[in-house]
Amino acid sequence: MSYSTLFIVLLSLSGVGKSCLLLQFTDKRFQPVHDLTIGVEFGARMVNIDGKQIKLQIWDTAGQESFRSITRSYYRGAAGALLVYDITRRETFNHLTSWLEDARQHSSSNMVIMLIGNKSDLESRRDVKREEGEAFAREHGLIFMETSAKTACNVEEAFINTAKEIYRKIQQGLFDVHNEANGIKIGPQQSISTSVGPSASQRNSRDIGSNSGCC
Repeated sequence: MSYSTLFIVLLSLSGVGKSCLLLQFTDKRFQPVHDLTIGVEFGARMVNIDGKQIKLQIWDTAGQESFRSITRSYYRGAAGALLVYDITRRETFNHLTSWLEDARQHSSSNMVIMLIGNKSDLESRRDVKREEGEAFAREHGLIFMETSAKTACNVEEAFINTAKEIYRKIQQGLFDVHNEANGIKIGPQQSISTSVGPSASQRNSRDIGSNSGCC
């Protein structure tokens, strides 16, 4: 069966729960203690959008500054991005502008970006109001959602809604589906083309389910 592969990248500082979000989405489980992500790790899942089989190939990038040069190389090969902050750590919210500028500088102008305020289950420790996230999203033309990787609240919706918006742009002709640099691949191939993202030598291909690097 032929299907489309959409490439989505997770961006942010370390410790906001990117890997936990990915593990919850791909494996339906929460693992509270992990090592930090080193370089970039991968996860994938098949979903159905408007009756079409879509494979979401998700790149979980390291949040440490020392890996920024590596993670930037993934932006150009992504059709979408989840820009994540921790609602209990204002510093992660304050760094959003830097990550957003970086992503837009190195990616397709049509990349779909969703802003995610993670750890909504920790309401008693909230340091960033929901209204602040909504305002940032409005100002920068982003989709916004709060999630909890622990309870799975809105995790499914975050990834699926991002994929739906990418698919909508494909239908509108805003993505060139014959150019894999847009982060879209047509066909049943399982491997990532070398024309999308960085070279194999730059990848860390550990199983996302076994050591997801989330905090």
